[in-house]
Amino acid sequence: MPNPPLKAVTLTHVRYQKGDQLGHFLAWVSLVPVFISLGGFFTHFIFRRELHCMFFALGLIISQFINEVIKTSVQQARPETCALLEMCDSHGWPSSHSQFMFFFSVYISLLTVEGIGLSQIKNKWAVNFFPWSLAVLTMFSRVYLGYHTVAQVFAGAALGVFLGACWFWVVNNVIYGYFPVIEESMFGRMLFVKDTSHIKNVLKFEYDNARAARKSMADKAN
Repeated sequence: MPNPPLKAVTLTHVRYQKGDQLGHFLAWVSLVPVFISLGGFFTHFIFRRELHCMFFALGLIISQFINEVIKTSVQQARPETCALLEMCDSHGWPSSHSQFMFFFSVYISLLTVEGIGLSQIKNKWAVNFFPWSLAVLTMFSRVYLGYHTVAQVFAGAALGVFLGACWFWVVNNVIYGYFPVIEESMFGRMLFVKDTSHIKNVLKFEYDNARAARKSMADKAN
């Protein structure tokens, strides 16, 4: 009896032509959504528990779910290079990597414009330049490495921008009013979730309070 065909976990399974230095670099760029999800949002939740960040991450999850629904419905094939990449059993329109990065970038830009959590930063253009650069590079990498067509990555980018802007409006015009309720709920108190968007300079606020608490402990010890 023949063995069933094997399938790789595609989360970090990115291929490039041996000896292609640009392809090697772009293969790492293509993994940026994984780094943001696991390294960024997971770490932020463990150490910060910010409600704005939690709903930012929730929006990205919803966006990726919508992407899978569309891919399953449209069922547009990937380019012919999918055979070499062992990706022909999955659909290509729209690109989920491109959608993720453009959702992330437009949301960061809107946070910057509104000054939510970033009001103390003077050169806000620099904050926006970095995620948009990564978004464009990620989009380019998916075409260069043969995972998507140009149309597929642009479709993902457009959908990511649209969903990111819509979700930002929902969070800040509908959900934000419930932040105090979430903070005071059993869930909020148990996990220490909080909203610090009303504090102009969070870093300075936490720095001053940490110093004050240390000084108070030292005074009590003496």
